[in-house]
Amino acid sequence: MKEQSIWRTLAGDLIYDILGMTLFGVGIYVFARSSGIATGGFTGLGLIINHVTGLPVGAVTLLLNIPCILLSYRILGKMFLLRTVKTMVIQSVIMDLVAARLPVYTGDRLLAALCAGVLCGGGLVLVYMRGGSTGGGDFLTLSLRRLFPHLSIGQFNIVIDGCVLCLAGLVYGDIEATLYGLVYAFACTQVIDKVMYGAGSSKLAFIITEHGRETASVIGQELHRGGTLVPAIGTFSGRQKDLLLCACSRNQIFRVRKLAHKADPTALVMISQADEVFGEGFKKPE
Repeated sequence: MKEQSIWRTLAGDLIYDILGMTLFGVGIYVFARSSGIATGGFTGLGLIINHVTGLPVGAVTLLLNIPCILLSYRILGKMFLLRTVKTMVIQSVIMDLVAARLPVYTGDRLLAALCAGVLCGGGLVLVYMRGGSTGGGDFLTLSLRRLFPHLSIGQFNIVIDGCVLCLAGLVYGDIEATLYGLVYAFACTQVIDKVMYGAGSSKLAFIITEHGRETASVIGQELHRGGTLVPAIGTFSGRQKDLLLCACSRNQIFRVRKLAHKADPTALVMISQADEVFGEGFKKPE
């Protein structure tokens, strides 16, 4: 049974990698490359080298990753690197042997940037959903994150992608290549965030009140939502208060706020985004 489970997992990873990298390859070759649009990361470097030398984007991207694989091996671990190398090989093959043979889009560059971003974002989501990676900038950002934990992955990505986009503008001799590259990056990021987190995103209300149990009771009766009550002390007044944490769906958060102020007009209500919530009433833990 355990062996069957392993093979089933590998088959699932392979299917998701093929589908994801097909979408990614179409976005790069059919839309981004044909319209002279820069992208970030190592794929962007592959497009730049392809523009100068004509070498295939997938093969160049794979070669660029080899030094990163050697440098990151001891930091990121064997299993992560093996899974990533598998995805990178599939990406290279599909991009150069499949996507490169498809008809290219030669219309409006803004539409091309948006389509490339949506397709590449969708492809990356399929890979990320299986815990995979496409290497490149991921190797650098994750390795640097281990060495400098006080900095965020987002900061590393912004620096790396920004350098690649600026370099592309210089090599292409076209500032619009960089500007449309920013549109591509925005669309790609939005798709990843919305598909992976947005569909299941919830809201989290932090309610500071002197009537915690009454507020929790009202919300429970009206919305059938529970909460967590934590003792708190107001630093300005020095009075004992309650902190009520209440996770709910996006369409319930407005009523949660109204009910909190109905129970206690002086309550302080703070609302934040919760990308994913696991547990009773929300997603079931995997």
